[in-house]
Amino acid sequence: MSVSVKEVASEAGVSVGTVSNVLNRPEVVSPATVRKVTDAIDKLGFVRNDAARQLRAGHSRSFGLVILDARNPFFMDVTHGAQHRALENGYTVLMGTSDSSLTTEQQLLDLFDQQRVAGVLISPMHNDLSRLWRIRESGTPVVLVDRGSGDRSFSSVSVNDVEGGRIAVQHLVDLGRKRIAFVGGPQSIEQVRHRLEGAQAVIAGTSDAALEYLPTKQLTVIEGRAAGERILAMAPGQRPDGVFAANDLLALGILQAFVMSGNLKVPEDIALVGYDNIAFAESAVVPITTVRQPAEEIGRTAVDVLLREAEAGENAVREQFVFTPKLVIRASTIGTASAP
Repeated sequence: MSVSVKEVASEAGVSVGTVSNVLNRPEVVSPATVRKVTDAIDKLGFVRNDAARQLRAGHSRSFGLVILDARNPFFMDVTHGAQHRALENGYTVLMGTSDSSLTTEQQLLDLFDQQRVAGVLISPMHNDLSRLWRIRESGTPVVLVDRGSGDRSFSSVSVNDVEGGRIAVQHLVDLGRKRIAFVGGPQSIEQVRHRLEGAQAVIAGTSDAALEYLPTKQLTVIEGRAAGERILAMAPGQRPDGVFAANDLLALGILQAFVMSGNLKVPEDIALVGYDNIAFAESAVVPITTVRQPAEEIGRTAVDVLLREAEAGENAVREQFVFTPKLVIRASTIGTASAP
């Protein structure tokens, strides 16, 4: 087990800040204190693994990035933005996908920790951030990507997904759609949960509209197609006339099911809204109305925050960037109706 800075400080009888100064700015520490700290380092076998020190000294050249799903073009755009910003500053990005698996997420974090990456960018699966706390306490900065930390204990770069869900469903309501389905899941993914909350808020304020939740196991085209088939199997009087999918991959699968059946027209029978604004949504057989997230800007901003946090070390301020999503209206909702 690796020795922490706190253990070195305890052994030397000094503060953690003093140990940090000995590692990074020994000229500001008295020679006697430097000797006490270096003696403790030698005794405990401490290996310097402080990311801020590595960045200043130019020793570390990689950031670890954990995304939810590499098959989703949105996350590839986030990665693209992060990589370009990292390269501009002389670093590389090691990307791993958790595939929405907590076990895989932990394995990736362990590997990044072993490789002593200069920092970690992550879109975590759950709200339990204890593993990320341990990584940061060992000296490696951590920034959350595409979601906030709730209590603001971690720096984060995200999008207001509640607002995104709100504008998506408000658009459907404004077009006169009354029976709306939200397709997405699992709700353990915070982004899905927040998009549903935004949708529910609109329906709660609309007296003559209803929202039905159709859960999915994953955010994939295959899951979307299965949801579309469930909708097709409903009786005409119970079938939704508007669908809000938690991401564009689901929306594409839903659209495939409708088109292949030949029984439902989009948007005449059912209007469809996705989320993320991936390129495939625009090029679909019926171009899909969607909620745009600035994916590449999210990646670039996350690296900027990580660099600042690493440089500041223990004095880092936890930054919270929240982008505002935008509705992109296309043929899957407007049809012959007027856009709001």
